[in-house]
Amino acid sequence: MTLRVNVNADLGEGYGAYRIGDDAAMLDIVRSANIACGFHAGDPLVMARTVHLALARGVSLGAHPGFPDLQGFGRRPMTMSLAEIEAMVAYQIGALQAIATAAGGRVSHVKPHGALSTMAAVDHALALAIAKAIKAVDPGLISLAPAGSRMVEAGRTLGLAVVEEVFADRNYDDAGALLPRSHPRALIHVPEEAAEHGLRMLTEGIILSANGREIPCAARSICVHGDAPGAVALAAYLRCFLEDHDLEVVPVPEVLGEQNAP
Repeated sequence: MTLRVNVNADLGEGYGAYRIGDDAAMLDIVRSANIACGFHAGDPLVMARTVHLALARGVSLGAHPGFPDLQGFGRRPMTMSLAEIEAMVAYQIGALQAIATAAGGRVSHVKPHGALSTMAAVDHALALAIAKAIKAVDPGLISLAPAGSRMVEAGRTLGLAVVEEVFADRNYDDAGALLPRSHPRALIHVPEEAAEHGLRMLTEGIILSANGREIPCAARSICVHGDAPGAVALAAYLRCFLEDHDLEVVPVPEVLGEQNAP
């Protein structure tokens, strides 16, 4: 039986006159788009353009909420109360839902961005606040969460559908967390290396850390960062590589039945 997996990208991360990445080209490759909701990046017009591009290609829509940090692109930690986190995430999901509805589409999943995701991956209370926001807005939304993280636990605790995710273009530490971007080996730029890395995680259930440690995972979705140099070439190579190894690349909602497959 062919294994269904998802390839996604973080998109819509320009702002005003500033464009980041080639969203149109990425949307010809990936099957799901995590769209910035105006806090770490994006604005209403950028969101609308990205949604229209995605819907024209049959790409599923995801909200990509982050900290209110345009200058830091949402990659700087912030201290906020759990009530603020919950309201902030709900606000951003609602914004994308409105844009999607106006375009004749719907948001199917939520994936936190940057420092918000990194912090919630190891902080159960923060992860639970995010999961509460998702469920309060729409209990049918899928939580796209880092494999093996507190966000996976929190989503399942609240009864959300959860799809676990890994990153093709990032290396991991021995605990299964992403290496910080300041680390010299944090990013993977070589498409062949990223594809091998991704295939191993999706089919063997193994994250191989930068130090060579094998960490079990149950991922069925893999991300390529849309703002990275060479992102389009890497994503194209990754998708072809996965399909050449008999994996079917589908939108996030279609991998739910595969999440716990061996």
